[in-house]
Amino acid sequence: MAEILQVIHSFGEGLFGAIWPLVWALIKINVLMGPVMICVSYLTLAERKVIGAMQVRIGPNRVGFWGLLQPFADAAKLFFKETHIPAAADTVVFLIAPTLVLVPALLAWSAIPFAEGVVLADVNIGILYVLAISSLGVYGVLMSGWASNNRYSFLGALRSASQMVSYEVAMGFSIIPVVMLAGSLNLTDIVLDQKDMWNIIPLFPLAIVYFISVVAETNRTPFDLPEAEAELVAGFFTEYSAMSFGLFFLGEYANMILVSALATILFLGGWLPPVEWLSIIPGFVWFAIKVGFLLFVFLWIRATFPRYRYDQLMRLGWKVFLPIALIWIFVTGAAMHLFGLA
Repeated sequence: MAEILQVIHSFGEGLFGAIWPLVWALIKINVLMGPVMICVSYLTLAERKVIGAMQVRIGPNRVGFWGLLQPFADAAKLFFKETHIPAAADTVVFLIAPTLVLVPALLAWSAIPFAEGVVLADVNIGILYVLAISSLGVYGVLMSGWASNNRYSFLGALRSASQMVSYEVAMGFSIIPVVMLAGSLNLTDIVLDQKDMWNIIPLFPLAIVYFISVVAETNRTPFDLPEAEAELVAGFFTEYSAMSFGLFFLGEYANMILVSALATILFLGGWLPPVEWLSIIPGFVWFAIKVGFLLFVFLWIRATFPRYRYDQLMRLGWKVFLPIALIWIFVTGAAMHLFGLA
């Protein structure tokens, strides 16, 4: 794959000359964002199909063969509906908030490597970039809750902010041993460091901490307290309708795919196959299989677990996950020093 990209790059450089870097960047952005947005759309269908099967229901099956055109029908419906803005809302902030939820989830993909050499921006601090950009989504949630001028929305936004801060701490600490073992913040280097053994084997407790933390970060069941319909109607997006409502959903599913891709890179060897003889299968296929499996676990959890109480949510993050992550940092450091890996 990297060799093919190099040939295309050399040909384009001769054809377009000085403006080729700009053209090449635009091509890569479109090639990356197209499949990501298609995956986001069809993840909504996959969720309804998987949960339907687990609950012995049919799921969407009317629009297109086996319901495969349902995402397009949903998009058309949301696009043509009227966007209602409450009279007492802060209009500018109200309209900006949904975009601020979706855009960071898409920007973070620029540093995600799909295979060796197949990455939009192979930056040396890739993991810091992804964490920094993805954490901006909480501002969109806060803005939507405040700008709606609705008590339910405001309470949902406060819940979401405290939940994201709580679980980002545990998630951040769970990543530190991965960086220690790889000796780099570059996501490609972290994957290549797992050629002999995936990080999930020595860092299994941290992989579990990371995954549950990102389930909470994305406000997914059983941690969907910011949008708990029993007490908060729809939480921070109660007052939203039409496509502005749809942007919140796109942001949520885009974040699910992003954190699954990051988990694949950090703990599951990225595009590397489980055994050497399976390397005949292209790396990006392995990457997609691993991300798909983690997304299935997301859906499986939603179909299986009831919602946590808010005190249980906070206790799990601060009293369980944070101590485990801190302890494993010291265990990793001691093991590296003992075996001369430092």
